[in-house]
Amino acid sequence: MSNSFFSECEDQFLEIAKILNLEQDIINRLRKPDRVIKVEIPITMDDGSQKTFIGFRSQHNNSRGPYKGGIRFHKNVSEDEVKALSMLMSWKCSLVNIPLGGGKGGIIVDPFQLSETELEKLSRGYVQQIYQYIGSDIDIPAPDVHTNSKIMGWMVDEYSKIAGKNSPAAFTGKPKELGGLEGREEATGYGGVVILDKLKEKINLNPSDIKIAIQGFGNVGYNFANLAYQKGYKITGVSEANGGIEVRDGLNPVETLNCKKEKGTIAGCYCVGSVCDLSKGRTISNEDLLEMDVDVLIPAAIEDVITKENASRIKAGYVIEMANGPVTPEAEEILEERGVIIIPDILANAGGVVGSYFEWLQNKDDCCWNKERTFSGISEKLEKEFDEVWNLSKEKNICFKKAAYFLAVSRIVEAIKKKD
Repeated sequence: MSNSFFSECEDQFLEIAKILNLEQDIINRLRKPDRVIKVEIPITMDDGSQKTFIGFRSQHNNSRGPYKGGIRFHKNVSEDEVKALSMLMSWKCSLVNIPLGGGKGGIIVDPFQLSETELEKLSRGYVQQIYQYIGSDIDIPAPDVHTNSKIMGWMVDEYSKIAGKNSPAAFTGKPKELGGLEGREEATGYGGVVILDKLKEKINLNPSDIKIAIQGFGNVGYNFANLAYQKGYKITGVSEANGGIEVRDGLNPVETLNCKKEKGTIAGCYCVGSVCDLSKGRTISNEDLLEMDVDVLIPAAIEDVITKENASRIKAGYVIEMANGPVTPEAEEILEERGVIIIPDILANAGGVVGSYFEWLQNKDDCCWNKERTFSGISEKLEKEFDEVWNLSKEKNICFKKAAYFLAVSRIVEAIKKKD
């Protein structure tokens, strides 16, 4: 039986702790979250029946600033998962050098089975249960899987009601009219393309020579695909939960999305330029996409999709982790032995948390950032940290992913020692 997601993250940390030669006391503090909150949320359903949902909030470490991390609504949410993701958030915030720590939350629910009224009750009920543990200087939640700006709007409204004052900085990822950030929607995908551009510089290739396959065509995958396409990169494959497409000449993400909206699925949407033509490509499975003959592979859907079973069949020379934890530790070992460079999620998809940090700042300063300022700020942060990790990996003769964790963990350790 494979390790749990949290055990994998813990093992990853312990490996870095060994390289950093950390004291046992610090290892003990960082290998587990500071606190895990488990709550019951009773709501009255539309038919008058009562139903109780289970929710979690994991707060991993706040040595560098308030806990920060999303809230997901998913039937597979578990305590193990939010603990793992809160740890990854600590490393991510540290790596991109923002003064925040790591948190993550979730509710066990299939949100597609709830009406909008029930969804609102659930969102507000969650805030009522965790109110005392969150706030603009304590723990700042944000959207995640199957949550969005509307849900954050309900949550911040509920929080403000309980607090007795308008508290926009208590949540990020809000609608613009409630203090949301311009560009936040595209921030994660945009940040991934900033990383792709840095990689392109290091390997000295033109965008048009770089073939890319993207697993996941939701917010992150689509925005990554579209922004990369605009810069001249060749997107030769995209997929979603029920399959995908390969278009060897390169597809148009905007037309593909429009076609998907019309058909309800990506299958058959072989859109080159403004034309969607069946003769231009072929339908593939989600698994096939991972094994496509491309230069850069972008897993942008869920964790653990590249495993020891399929790692030897991955043809891409570079993997940019836009999902959280898409490569298992065993697969990572196989890929590294083959010389594949993995850009880890804690850097690759950090554009989202950097955007959240900017939203938090604008709320605290009671000002309004425009999209240009948001994007240039994300570029500046991610470009700087990419160079730091790249140089560190050369200096220490360790792989890029280990170098990223080395830098992230060492900054948190430094903050702990300064506080003690």
